[in-house]
Amino acid sequence: MNVSVKTAFNFFPVFFFALLLSNCDTKVKKTASESAEPISYLALGDSYTIGTGIEQENNYPNQLADSLATLGFQMDTTLIIATNGWTTADLKNGIAEHNPSSDFDLVSLLIGVNNQYQWLDIELYKAEFRELLEQAIGFAGGDSRKVFVISIPNYGVTPFAQSKEPETIRRKISEYNSIAEDISGEYGITFINITPISEMAEEDLSLLAPDELHPSTKMYSMWVEEMLPTVTHILEP
Repeated sequence: MNVSVKTAFNFFPVFFFALLLSNCDTKVKKTASESAEPISYLALGDSYTIGTGIEQENNYPNQLADSLATLGFQMDTTLIIATNGWTTADLKNGIAEHNPSSDFDLVSLLIGVNNQYQWLDIELYKAEFRELLEQAIGFAGGDSRKVFVISIPNYGVTPFAQSKEPETIRRKISEYNSIAEDISGEYGITFINITPISEMAEEDLSLLAPDELHPSTKMYSMWVEEMLPTVTHILEP
């Protein structure tokens, strides 16, 4: 009888202490969530980034920011440095003009289609893509883990390109993407391949903007769905 009472008495403080720790842990998690800093996002690119042919609020950077907010992330600035027709050289000039800060929590880079479209020297792309990637890392405070690269879509499947040697376009886009992926890998940066999604437009024109060249809001939503696992992992504390 005495043994039984003693065992019950010893158990109570242990149980109470465990419960106290559990409550403290919950409060710490809640406090961490409440004090999370707002997230700033910088998107670097060209027409595919700015959202040529659709309302710019529906381009992938803005859809990505909206999706992250829906998941509970506190979103602050979404800065887009991109213009229709920009090559790697144009993007470098655009960055110099905007002079973004070096404290972004997230930076994306999608560039190269206009280098290919203008048949510029691919060696120039190699050099300037590397420069742009290093700049992107700098805008993320020197932390390459906060940067991700997005592949170039294959516009060869679009009605716009049917008179422009679509198979040649596909091969060249693939070559450009291989370069971007390899260089990204050197810096430990994630390369997100949305090119297969872009090729679905061959059978589904609803994935294209009215110009029948650039992505529609629907396609951008599919890109964002592809990006989210990587981006949420980047933003995890």
